[in-house]
Amino acid sequence: MTTKKSERGLCELYQDDPAHADWVVFGRVGHRDRRGFLKGAGLATMGTIVGASIPFSRTMPTGLIPEALAQDKKGFVIEGKEGMTVHNDRPINAETPAHLLDPDLTPIKHFFVRNNGLVPDKAAKPDAWEIAIDGEVNTPFKITLADLKKQFTNITIQSQLECAGNGRAGFNPPARGNQWTVGAVGNARWTGVRLADVLKKAGLKSSAVYTGNEGADPHLSRDPKRLSISRGVPIKKALDPDTLIVWEMNGEPLPLIHGGPVRVLAPGWPGSCSQKWLTRIRLRDKEHDGPGMTGVSYRVPAFPVAPSTKVANSDMKVIESMPVKSVITFPRSGTKVSATAPLTVRGHAWAGDRAVREMHVSVDFGATWQKADLKPAANNHAWQRWSAEIRLPQKGYYEVWARATDAQGMSQPVVIPGWNPRGYLNNSCHRISVTAA
Repeated sequence: MTTKKSERGLCELYQDDPAHADWVVFGRVGHRDRRGFLKGAGLATMGTIVGASIPFSRTMPTGLIPEALAQDKKGFVIEGKEGMTVHNDRPINAETPAHLLDPDLTPIKHFFVRNNGLVPDKAAKPDAWEIAIDGEVNTPFKITLADLKKQFTNITIQSQLECAGNGRAGFNPPARGNQWTVGAVGNARWTGVRLADVLKKAGLKSSAVYTGNEGADPHLSRDPKRLSISRGVPIKKALDPDTLIVWEMNGEPLPLIHGGPVRVLAPGWPGSCSQKWLTRIRLRDKEHDGPGMTGVSYRVPAFPVAPSTKVANSDMKVIESMPVKSVITFPRSGTKVSATAPLTVRGHAWAGDRAVREMHVSVDFGATWQKADLKPAANNHAWQRWSAEIRLPQKGYYEVWARATDAQGMSQPVVIPGWNPRGYLNNSCHRISVTAA
């Protein structure tokens, strides 16, 4: 028997099937007698995760989640966050309801969280945090965060950051992974240094074609030899002046849950490219092959496929710039409005490495479209504010649809775009409902 391991929280797993949860979380546990105690590899794994041996393991019931793991999961409360929709507690993954994305700068308390491993311990001395630059460079070196701040020009930009799986809940048949709706995105003000300047100091060899980043987040198994995720980008993206190593978010020290004290920011590309808790940048002479870079991880089919198609790894391509997208942040879906007064609708739009050129809204299910007012971005890679004033012809139920078009003429589709095994890149039109009285 084989079982697929998908990202689900401990509480969810143990609630559904406690005995099976032992298998999923701790691995094949060897044998269990009728009392259900663990043996072998499963017991060793559990001991590693809780941080000590378990003397009375023989009397530990099958399917009992260790209190050391359960105690801070009850209620799915994430410190420093408010109003979030929590999809997972191990690893922590939470999205922002659309109406909380209304500010031009997403408050940290409302910024989505997407982790692949465990959150590391907070750095006792953030400025002493060390990053290694090595691989295909002439002068490998290590640098502390304090020296990074002093030795290179500090840059502050606004940038949206989006999970590649944002919108996954819309795919049918369902795709594995966190069932994000529209809120795995946010726009913040980031401060750091250009990655290009750091790489220039190291001296890129002509053989360097890709970066391979590593972070300090422990693997879910707590095996120190395993990386939770290790993503990278082509050299061209690494040298983009907006690709940064950052230590501030919205004017505050980068919060631990968002990768503090220091992370990569690769704006316009999947958020997974913006490695958290950065410890190493390794220059590669080939496309990076760390965890999260191979198979179907952060990849889509190189050609259209029918839903549920099993796609060979060789036919998958790495996701780079994210597609054009928009979100309606006001009014909140389900709002009751007046049929006699104009209705103000607003939100944000973005398009990966591109700018958004036009924005339209519809209240008749896409039969006709009204052009919205679109503001320019604060800078490259920041999202753009849009707004429209619409009139509803009579009382009744309406849906407001939003559609963005980027600088190259690519528009959001009304229907769900091409299916892929992991449910990435759903950029279909966001829609909300309103009832006119």
